[in-house]
Amino acid sequence: MDNAIYASLSRQSGLMAEMRVVANNIANANTTGYRREGVIFAEHLSALDRQGDTLSMAHARGRLLDLQQGSLTQTNNSMDLAIEGEGFFLVEAPDGLRLTRAGAFMPSPEGELMTAEGHRLLDEGQAPIILPAGASSVAVGQDGTLSSNGLPFGRIGLFTPPEGVDLSRQSGTAFTIDGAPQPVEEGRIRQGFLEESNVDPIMEITRMIEVQRAYELGQTFLDREDQRIRGAITAMTR
Repeated sequence: MDNAIYASLSRQSGLMAEMRVVANNIANANTTGYRREGVIFAEHLSALDRQGDTLSMAHARGRLLDLQQGSLTQTNNSMDLAIEGEGFFLVEAPDGLRLTRAGAFMPSPEGELMTAEGHRLLDEGQAPIILPAGASSVAVGQDGTLSSNGLPFGRIGLFTPPEGVDLSRQSGTAFTIDGAPQPVEEGRIRQGFLEESNVDPIMEITRMIEVQRAYELGQTFLDREDQRIRGAITAMTR
């Protein structure tokens, strides 16, 4: 295959990967606690000969997570919690621990605070949070302290991944962690609020249009290269 086609196909593959990421961002523009993703492009050089000539290939498999704070929306639901500043809630999924900024929790029949998916919210010691029997109302301080009828009974933990470890998206708003989560003290918890997605729909739609046009341009080039090669083969076989 011609080198120009190799280079173009690698570019098209990267643009397709970015289009999928942008589309996913737009689809989650209204998802509570969603973190926007971007694609990291890199250049891979392949030697063609001993004279130093190289072939430049695009590489776009890396993902960049945008941790910028999303806006807070007041819900007045006592079990809705939002984080201001750094940190994530730590929840226990069936296959391991997860970090999330989605703070819509609810009590289970056993009194444990859980996500809508049934994952248990963990305290600062990474133990499940259980509401006291007969608790009519629960107050959550900015430091995560839980109290009922004026008596504290636990503290919600805020965590980050270990230093130098990147977050890996496991599902829409949950991230897997490679290693032990580290506690943070800088974050504040707001009761009765939810953090919205940090996706800017206008910027994402604009980027989608740019990627689509770039992809169409690449496809046009590939079509012309195909015609050129076909024409050369036809001319040589006459």
